[in-house]
Parts: sequence; C-alpha cells; structure tokens
Amino acid sequence: MKPLMSLITPKEQTPEEKRQEMLERPVQPLILSLAAPSIFANVVNTIYNLADTYFVGQMGITSASAAVGVAFVTSTVIQAMAFYLAQGTGIHMSRCLGAGKTEEAAVYVNTGIAGTVTFGTLIAIVGHLFLDQLCYIGGATETILPYARIYISILLCGAPFIASGFLMNMQLRFQGESFYSMLCMVAGAVLNTILTPLFIFPLGMGIAGSALATIISEAVSFFLLLFEMRQAGITPLGLRYVRLPDAKMIRTINNGGVPSFARQVMLGVATSLLNNAAAPYGDAAIAGIAVVQRITSVGNFFQIGIGQGFQPICGYNLGAKRYDRIREAYFTALRLAFVSVAAIGVVTFIFAPQLIAIFRDDPAVVAFGVVTLRLQSITMPFTGVAMCTNFLMQTAGKMWRATFLGACRLGLVLGPVVLVLPPLLGQLGVQIAQPVTDLITTAIAIPMALAMLREMREAEQLQSA
Repeated sequence: MKPLMSLITPKEQTPEEKRQEMLERPVQPLILSLAAPSIFANVVNTIYNLADTYFVGQMGITSASAAVGVAFVTSTVIQAMAFYLAQGTGIHMSRCLGAGKTEEAAVYVNTGIAGTVTFGTLIAIVGHLFLDQLCYIGGATETILPYARIYISILLCGAPFIASGFLMNMQLRFQGESFYSMLCMVAGAVLNTILTPLFIFPLGMGIAGSALATIISEAVSFFLLLFEMRQAGITPLGLRYVRLPDAKMIRTINNGGVPSFARQVMLGVATSLLNNAAAPYGDAAIAGIAVVQRITSVGNFFQIGIGQGFQPICGYNLGAKRYDRIREAYFTALRLAFVSVAAIGVVTFIFAPQLIAIFRDDPAVVAFGVVTLRLQSITMPFTGVAMCTNFLMQTAGKMWRATFLGACRLGLVLGPVVLVLPPLLGQLGVQIAQPVTDLITTAIAIPMALAMLREMREAEQLQSA
C-alpha cells in the first residue's frame, strides 16, 4: 500500500517532465488537476476573508464592518502591483519553460520577487503619508473613517509580504505546481482564521486585531512560499538571477502584466464607485456591499482558479506552438467556469437572507444585501466568458485587448452604469449596477474571443504551410 502522503502530493518532476505533461496530457484532466488546488486555495482564502468580515461584524458596530469594505480598495492597490509583476514575469516564464529555456525563466522569476519586495515597501511608505486620502477614496464616511484609518494603517505595514506572497503563489501556478501554492495559501488562511477572533475579543484589540492577524498570516505565507519555491519549484532561486530590467524585459513584463494591473486597479475603482454611490443610503448600504463582495468572491475565485489552471497550459503550448491544445483548453475552461459558478449562484440566491445575516445581523444591512446578492447571483455565471477570454489574450501577449476587456467589468462599463442608474433608480440603481455591468461585459467579450480564436487558426495554418 502506498504511503498516505504519496496519494495526496504530486510526484516531483524535472523541467522536461513537466513540459511533456503540459504538452501531452489530456486537456480536461490537466486543467482540473491544476485548477483544483487553486480553487481550493482561493475558496479557503475567501473563507478566511469571510471570517474576517464575520468577526468584525460580531463587534456590533456597522461602521467597523463597513471599514473592512473601504480597506478593500487599499488591498487592491497592493495586489495590482503584485499581479502586474506576477503575470508579466510568470507568463514569459511559462513560455520559456515550454520552449525549454529554464535559465531565462529563472531570471524572470527572481527579478519579479525582488520587484514586489521593493514596490511593496514603497506602497507602505506612500500609503501612510496619504492615509486619510486612501480612506476617503475607498468610500469612508466620517463615522467609518476612524475604523478605516486603524485597519488600513496596519494593513500597509504588511504590503511587502502581501505583494511578494501573491507573486510567488502565481509563479508556482505558472510552473504547473499549483498544489504547493495551495498548501501555503491554506496555511496562511487557517492561521488568520485562528488569530482574528483571538486578537479582536480576548486581547481586546478590536478592528486593529483583525488587520494585525491578516499581516501576520501573510508573512507566514510569504516564508512558506519562499521555502516551497526553493524545494518544489521548476526554476531555481538566487540573487544571481536578479536583473535590473532593460527595455526588452520591461516590454515583456508589460505585455503580460498590464492587463492584470488594470484589472486590479479597476477592482479598486469598482469598489470605490459602489461605496460612494451607496454612501447616501447610509453605512448599512456600504456594509451590505462589503458583505456581498465577500460572498460573491467565492464564485469569482472558482472562475479565477479555473483560469489559473488554463493559463500555464496556454503558456507552455504557446511556447511549443500547439494551438490545437490551446483552443481545446479554452473551451474546456469556459464550460467548467460556467457550470461551477451557476451552481454557486443558485445557492447564494436561495439562501441570500441567511448568508447576509451571518456576517451582519442588522435589518438594514440584510435588507440592502439580499437584493444586491440575488441580482448578482443571476448574472455571475456569465462573467466566466470575459474571465477566460481575458486569460487567453493576456497569455498570448495581446496586452491592449486584454487590458480593455479586464477593465470593462470593473470600471470602463461600471463607471458609466453607476453614474446613470442610481440617479434614475435610487437605491435599486446601486444594487443592480454590477449585474448590468456583467451582462454588458459578456456581450463585449464574445466577439473578442471569436477574433482571438480566428487569429490562432490563421497562425496554425501559416505554421503548417
């Protein structure tokens, strides 16, 4: 009988063995094997975010619950920089691995890690200099501001760990080692879930305890990821691989990273727009949006996990010019994303009152949140079209198209929708803004996907000519 650990851990592979797996293994089981650890890690990460929201909600202060939603904007700024470097270096790394260029892949991995530590430190310094402005941009009112200042100031102290952790997590996934990235994320999530109530209640730290638990957990994840990158990664680590980016490297990183950067920035913009649109309806409306965002992130992370399972396959096979496998992987990812998120949407629609009440048992928060959650549950499955198409274009180096599509759902479309609907429909306009944006973005994504697939068929014909 095989030892237990051999059943639950993947067999370590050489770079060439990993390359052969990514180029030859049947697509659907390969996507599932890569996506499952990512989905599990993302869902666990969401659960600990929900736990954070839950325990802050147990303080019985609606303004404190709303402050967690306001701080989400700051989190997206940190993540925007991390995703820029992670996708920019990771996509090129996966192509290099697909083409058998391990040394060049190592340069991009190590330069990315050094970049996130540096920029994370700069964000922490600048964020503290403009702390009140960050709070107001996030949608803080005068009653929310004191709690938001405490939470965000502590969160910023962990920016280097948060940013570098995101990058290394994604680098492992791009290498096809999503199991190890999952272990590190789950460890941090479990630790955060334990520390948050301990710091808030027995130690009497209030909302500061929630933020402190978060950055301690992120620091632990950072060191675990660093260890796993050394032990299980396909590319080696070391200062000798770090480079000061030249013009060519910057262009390469921009091609892969700018779409992710834009998506994350726009996520902050979306949160800020919705919070500010909800502000006239009181702190309960802002708190309701914060809770709904946490709940719907479960569905989003299923889609992201599937997309993250698809991306390394796309990267490796682009390096090997296997366009047939890329098409097959794209449609498989699309189907998996729709079915999984539709199932989640059914649950969140039916149990919306109970789900909202778990995190903030305030009748005003529940009333606002139930309508918002049910509307988003209906349109959420369709967002997988834009998500998968965005990953395809980004990995293929179509920077501007991927940037435009990623920005649609989180700003370019949402901005005008928020400006138009709330003045026309009042509170319902705020609640329906994201679902309307999702449908418009899906309509934009479909012709972009068809154009991208047509270009790949043309490239395949040129290759065989």
